Amino acid sequence: MSPPVRVGVTPGIDIWTRPWEERRKAVNLVADAGIDHMFFADHVSFRIGHGHDGMVISAALANLHPTLGIYLGVYLLALRHPVPVARQLANLAEMAPGRISFGIGVGGDDRHEVEVCGVDPRTRGKRTDESLDVLQRLLTGATVDHQGEFFSFEQARIVPVPNPPIPFYVGGRSDAALRRAGRFAKGWLGAWCSSRRYAEALRVFDDAAAEVGRHFEPDHGIQLWVGVGADQTEAASFVGPAMEGFYRVPFDKFARYTPHGTIEDIVDFLSPYLEAGCRHFNLTPVATSTEAGIEAIGEVGDRLRSMAD
Repeated sequence: MSPPVRVGVTPGIDIWTRPWEERRKAVNLVADAGIDHMFFADHVSFRIGHGHDGMVISAALANLHPTLGIYLGVYLLALRHPVPVARQLANLAEMAPGRISFGIGVGGDDRHEVEVCGVDPRTRGKRTDESLDVLQRLLTGATVDHQGEFFSFEQARIVPVPNPPIPFYVGGRSDAALRRAGRFAKGWLGAWCSSRRYAEALRVFDDAAAEVGRHFEPDHGIQLWVGVGADQTEAASFVGPAMEGFYRVPFDKFARYTPHGTIEDIVDFLSPYLEAGCRHFNLTPVATSTEAGIEAIGEVGDRLRSMAD
């Protein structure tokens, strides 16, 4: 049986600049809209120094609402040591048991961000693989001795063990990322790809999982910015400048991978991904207001779930 369709939202990119009560109102609106989880990306110093530390944001969101899921996507694991990351995840699971989802990526959009953290960008993939192996052993409560290419330590242990276990997802556009997801994760978290490529990618995931003897029902996702407006032109005028300001790349480069327009336009864009096997959607809306964006994503989620029934 396939996992249920879930929809997540970034509850306002500017939420942390708002007074505390406004933050709480935005988060409550997410719950009232029937949205399953909130998510934020992770960056240390992106492009011109932008960033939100994924673990800090996840802890803050977890304590703004008692039941909403928290999805960290994607976390730049290669920039950190796996033992303190395991500790942070274990503490998050204590704060919000059963509500944490952990998405990992290698951060391919800005090599300088990797370099300023003292990591050779050429090693990101191998470091991530080694860290994932260590993390998943530590989060079972095992005492871990490890001698690897990037990390070496003895007698590391992290308790209490997250209960239930934290699901891991791996993002990235390359076949290497897909194979990593197949080896380590509950599912792949796609981005910047067509629905046709999405379907092809899931076959790479399945093959990689089978090679290491993993047989399970995956829970694949996709993470996208979304423009919400009266039509596609208005919606592009909202989401385009927001993306250009963050990525420092013209919106034309993103437009075909960015649903924008009315609710109907957005659902029409996303439905082929649902048909291809996507089961959760992490959406960052840009609209006339944070509230309008959240309400729109709630309606998109209702329609996607009804299509999957």
